[in-house]
Amino acid sequence: MSLYIVSVKNRNKWYLVGLIFSFLGDVFLLKNGNMYFMLGLIAFLLSHIMYIKITTNFIKSKSISKIIIAILPFLVFVIVLLSVLKSHLGEMLIPVIIYGIVISTFGIVATLNYISNKTKANLWLFFGALFFIVSDSILAINKFYNPKEIFDFLIMLTYIIAQFLICKSMIGKSVSV
Repeated sequence: MSLYIVSVKNRNKWYLVGLIFSFLGDVFLLKNGNMYFMLGLIAFLLSHIMYIKITTNFIKSKSISKIIIAILPFLVFVIVLLSVLKSHLGEMLIPVIIYGIVISTFGIVATLNYISNKTKANLWLFFGALFFIVSDSILAINKFYNPKEIFDFLIMLTYIIAQFLICKSMIGKSVSV
């Protein structure tokens, strides 16, 4: 958040709200237990809704073929991941499905944004969304399916890369405006 604030004059309030929700999600996920996981999930869900709102405003053109191209890989990925996790989720099934739909939507709009306007800032946003999806997918596999110590490192690495790329994109977008 500090990097963004010192780097731009006209700050995007929705992005700042998204960063606050991401921070809250991080804090909640530091604690153990389903309640804290659920609070973290909700905080990150709200963060992704902010990112979706921002990204949707960036999209220049929307054609049916571009929308289909953007949707298909994320639809397949979320269906495969949820089918692997489904029997291990228990009471978290519905919240994880909702979260999976929302973060996939972020990936879809970031893809559509890049397909519509191939700038560096849009590419960074696209990769930021992908790294976020990878991070959250590893987190879900680690929590619900097959925990491994290396996953903790990979979750944080991909999460930090995701947030950095999204921030870099937001800074790039504010400079080009």
